[in-house]
Amino acid sequence: MADGFLLPGEHQLAEEFAVSRGTLREALAELKRRHYIATQSGVGSIVTFDGMVLDQRSGWAQALADTGAQVSTEILRFEAVTRADLFSRFGTDQFIALDRLRRAADGTPVSLERSLMPAVGDLESLPRIGLIDNSLTITLAAYGYVGADGDQWIGAEPLSDEDAERLGRPIGTVFLKASRTTYDRRERFMEHVESLLDPVHFRLHLQFGASK
Repeated sequence: MADGFLLPGEHQLAEEFAVSRGTLREALAELKRRHYIATQSGVGSIVTFDGMVLDQRSGWAQALADTGAQVSTEILRFEAVTRADLFSRFGTDQFIALDRLRRAADGTPVSLERSLMPAVGDLESLPRIGLIDNSLTITLAAYGYVGADGDQWIGAEPLSDEDAERLGRPIGTVFLKASRTTYDRRERFMEHVESLLDPVHFRLHLQFGASK
């Protein structure tokens, strides 16, 4: 392994070596003690909406509301789905799918979000019962799923025909794409969401340095 090689995230490493997250952390700590690896502190990324920081821990709906942004949410789909292609990644092929379109105060769509939650236990009833306070984060917490860690990737891609129609943009318009997977404190997979974000409103802000 060459100097400067970036290790995968904890969850990926734990799955690859078939160990618990606790065992993995102990191993990484020992490697660090022996100076085989090093950690870089003070690096983080922040998503902003119209220049205002979004606290994603509270979910997009609450985070946007906290900034004072006048953004409305429309649920496009809320149903149980089978995704055999995701079984190897999440250990299940049964999910609850929730698609939401968010609009600015003038009615212009600014984001399209597609969330997947495991269709297990009481979560199976979500499409019938609905969300608490229109918030997926609050709803999942009520069912015992509180986000603890995960990973997020942000890139950019042109809109497909279907997404362009829903977002009211020309086909091929480039939007930011955020892909986030969250696990709870018991290391259970709880949500995977892919969001298409209007770059006119959303930005990714990177912070680095020990003083972060």
